[in-house]
Amino acid sequence: MKDMHSDLSVASAIDAATLTADSTPTAIDLRGYDAAEIVLAIGAGGITFTSSNKIEFKLTQSDDDASYEPVTEGDMLGVDEISTGGVIKALVAAHATANVYRFGYVGGKRYVKLLAAFSGTHGTGTPIAGVVIRGHGQINPQAAQA
Repeated sequence: MKDMHSDLSVASAIDAATLTADSTPTAIDLRGYDAAEIVLAIGAGGITFTSSNKIEFKLTQSDDDASYEPVTEGDMLGVDEISTGGVIKALVAAHATANVYRFGYVGGKRYVKLLAAFSGTHGTGTPIAGVVIRGHGQINPQAAQA
């Protein structure tokens, strides 16, 4: 088995919680890494999602951590279509069981932010967590995070 542990680190983009409103995006610094994977862990939907009662996961990028722009299809791997505003995943239909989704970021900017944007009415929350796995660290081994 090859060692993957020594050349990656993990950063929380959306802290694990049951949410009913927008998350607060955290800037994730990719400096010193040559790869990034965005992982969404989404529990069973607190409501039945529709086109108006939905959650959109928006990824933005920046060179300076001041001015952010939405990612485009050329910045991502594993996304069928990116909607306006950098939406990499949208919950617009029933989400009855928990699932995990992953998307590769290849955009080349230093910083990324992930936002869970809620639209409509969400009387019952949905469990959500978002993680950025920073890979191929330029200085290895990476510090332990246990």
